[in-house]
Amino acid sequence: MSDHVNVFTVDHTGFAVSSLDAAIRFWTGALGFTLERQSEMGGDFLHQVTGVVDPSVKTAIVKAPDGYVVELLQYSNGSQNGRVPDSAGSIGAAHLALTVKDIHAAIARVEAAGWRAKGSPLPIAGGPRKGTLVAYVSGPDHVTIEFMQPPTR
Repeated sequence: MSDHVNVFTVDHTGFAVSSLDAAIRFWTGALGFTLERQSEMGGDFLHQVTGVVDPSVKTAIVKAPDGYVVELLQYSNGSQNGRVPDSAGSIGAAHLALTVKDIHAAIARVEAAGWRAKGSPLPIAGGPRKGTLVAYVSGPDHVTIEFMQPPTR
């Protein structure tokens, strides 16, 4: 048996959502991703792969300008499956960090689309990312996005 790590790349990040339409609007309208495709799957395959007992799931693939893929999943049982707490500090809470050219413009676009900033942009005080401006924003279903604006050198 080989002892090397088998992972060689990150394929995508997935988020379960209550409304696929609202999530698509957020990711395309507020964040500038491109809607690549939508599909539906269900039955035994869904249960065997995910462990979720649910008749079906609708999915959408959205892609960042650099090609990074995010999968959005609306399970048919929806809110019966439970919700992630609003706090980014909740155990198990996740966030996706996006590099932006102008953090203030990125936040303004999110807020114009009807979502909100969780905090104010502040520079990282030290270390390898010193001077990078960071702020969290919240989209539908408390999905947390971190905007990161690298310092201009």
